[in-house]
Amino acid sequence: MKKVYYNAGIRIRDLREKKHFTREQLAEKAEISSKFLYEIEVGNRGFSADTLYKLAEALNTDMDYILQGENRNNMNNEVMNIIGRFEKSQVESLIEMMELIYRMLETR
Repeated sequence: MKKVYYNAGIRIRDLREKKHFTREQLAEKAEISSKFLYEIEVGNRGFSADTLYKLAEALNTDMDYILQGENRNNMNNEVMNIIGRFEKSQVESLIEMMELIYRMLETR
């Protein structure tokens, strides 16, 4: 579990730096102390779901990204944008093809 917190801390620090926030600025936005934020960023401390939510909101990102390094909402949006290009009758065929591909990959 410690590795999850360590990796999340790295992503939090990277996002903070990309947004040009000081540690104090982000801590204030997330309603935590800057010392606690430092401990999170270096992987020394875990955090609650509430703290994760506040950090994600302050950084304008998803909690999934902080925890896992991927943004599921963006991926879902990309898939929906592609599907939206098809006619309704084509979408039904597309879903059938995707099911077949999934089953084929699952057996590997």
